[in-house]
Amino acid sequence: MKFAFCNEMFGDRPFADAFLAARDLGYTGIEIAPFTLAKDADSVSAGQRQSVKNLAADLGMEIIGLHWLLAKTEGYYLTTPDAAVRHRTGDYLAALTRLCADLGGTLMVLGSPVQRNLLPGVTHEQAMEFAADTIRRTVPVLEEHGITLALEPLGPKEGNFLNTAALGIELAQRIDSPQVRLHLDIKAMSTEAIPIPDVIRQSAAWVAHFHANDPNLLGPGMGEVDCAPIFEALREIEYQGWVSVEVFDYSPGPERILEESMNCMRRCCLQEPTS
Repeated sequence: MKFAFCNEMFGDRPFADAFLAARDLGYTGIEIAPFTLAKDADSVSAGQRQSVKNLAADLGMEIIGLHWLLAKTEGYYLTTPDAAVRHRTGDYLAALTRLCADLGGTLMVLGSPVQRNLLPGVTHEQAMEFAADTIRRTVPVLEEHGITLALEPLGPKEGNFLNTAALGIELAQRIDSPQVRLHLDIKAMSTEAIPIPDVIRQSAAWVAHFHANDPNLLGPGMGEVDCAPIFEALREIEYQGWVSVEVFDYSPGPERILEESMNCMRRCCLQEPTS
């Protein structure tokens, strides 16, 4: 497994400062929230894209991709019955795909609950087909650039659409592209009816990316969730992708969050299998 961090936890600090701090703590990958670059994907100049990519490379790091794809944007929605809005959203996801490729990334995590929650009168079944229609519009660009779109199930506190890994897989199956896979997140999986390691095992064929955190909004090992069985399950399914630390409570400071998270993940990876 390879360890990355989500850059928004550093707030307005310069990218060079954030990248260097994470690298010195053992992280080799960077997952970028687009709003830390500009207000929208098309506002990120070619020069800025190349500069950020070069900065990571100069530090021996890799920009793995994007997340929070629709955060702090307006006019986009995944599950609306309005076809024009769905088409506009699909086109914007295509613009993000091109941004991701220019930065050297290979994946994008699609969470963005505010832009996918069920609208009045829309059933979950209808929303699944609306979301599939939106994402299908992006698929040719994903395939052209070799970018994987990882669908992120989220718990009920975040929203009422796509609350389980099984539903994430179902949506990916509807879209039917090798570039559309599943993202798993410890905090989100903690709300499922079955233990987190079992969610991972049942989702093995679809998992493209993983976020390490805790229901308390901090990093792995900073709350009550025992991460050892989770990392054991990842090893069991032979997961070879990135594990990114994503938090929502920044109050301890990014360096402390990243250090304690890394210590936890390293301990888990060193533990002997229990079976």
